[in-house]
Amino acid sequence: MQKNSGERTLIASALLSSPGPLILGVALFFGRSATQLADFVRRSAELGAIIVSLIVFRILNKDSNPSVEQKNRLEYLANFCVGTAMCLSGLAMLLISIFSISKEKGNVIPALIIAVLGVITNTWFWLRYRKLNRLNPNGIFAVQSRLYMAKSAVDICVTTALTAIILAPAAPATKYLDLGGSIIIAVYLLVTGATIIRKKQPQTILSPNINEFEP
Repeated sequence: MQKNSGERTLIASALLSSPGPLILGVALFFGRSATQLADFVRRSAELGAIIVSLIVFRILNKDSNPSVEQKNRLEYLANFCVGTAMCLSGLAMLLISIFSISKEKGNVIPALIIAVLGVITNTWFWLRYRKLNRLNPNGIFAVQSRLYMAKSAVDICVTTALTAIILAPAAPATKYLDLGGSIIIAVYLLVTGATIIRKKQPQTILSPNINEFEP
């Protein structure tokens, strides 16, 4: 029962994360905010990591009695993909923020709407994965909980920056808030991604302890 619930949650995560990159990609034709562009990169990388986690989870569930070594190896793969995606998106966002020279931000309302919805849905998924991991300790649930905790915090930052752009687009402080929002997102993702990768190194892959990911 817990396995079915976990798979449904992962599927819902992938489905709800899918529209974000598409909508933001279209929105980039109308707005050129550094935060908006960085958020597009971030959401695309995270979607890929969530899909990998779902695939690994389904592979493990097809085997009624996977060995500890196989289970840990596949969970490490999924978690490594999540951590790597977060690090790569964080690095891309830093580069975008540093080299962005556009002063005209354009229409950032679509990105703001997605960010606000992200705060709500990502907080729910964070709490959901944390509950699943407590009821049935699982490395994939634990790292997804960390991912969605980061996503919630980042969406709050994006919401703040884009709201400032809408309310006071010409204010000098808005330029720095937009740039600062991108840098904060990037640093947060780099640190969180590196932490996830370090949590389980290949030499410890045979260890059956998967509670070490518990946020």
